[in-house]
Amino acid sequence: METLEFSFASNPNPGVHAPALRGVVASGNLEVLIVPAPAADDCRLLVHTSARGFRDIWHAVLESFAAANPVGRLSFVINDMGATPAVVTLRLSQALAAYREHSA
Repeated sequence: METLEFSFASNPNPGVHAPALRGVVASGNLEVLIVPAPAADDCRLLVHTSARGFRDIWHAVLESFAAANPVGRLSFVINDMGATPAVVTLRLSQALAAYREHSA
């Protein structure tokens, strides 16, 4: 397993909501947990991945997601078992939608 940490500037997410978890850790898939991080203005992402050597790709995918969505003041934990960039983006979007649906 490789652990990667990223932080990106992003517009703040509106409101504070209950944590949200989406996805399944299985072969070729991943899960995403989102929790509020009001002490930090940026978006923080921690990635645990079974696929070593893909830091640059993770950076590009996560940077694009943070630029396209207001995810400042949020913390993401991603547990990956070899998901493709398209699946990563899909799970991030699903988790963000679930996070916004539920108030804390």
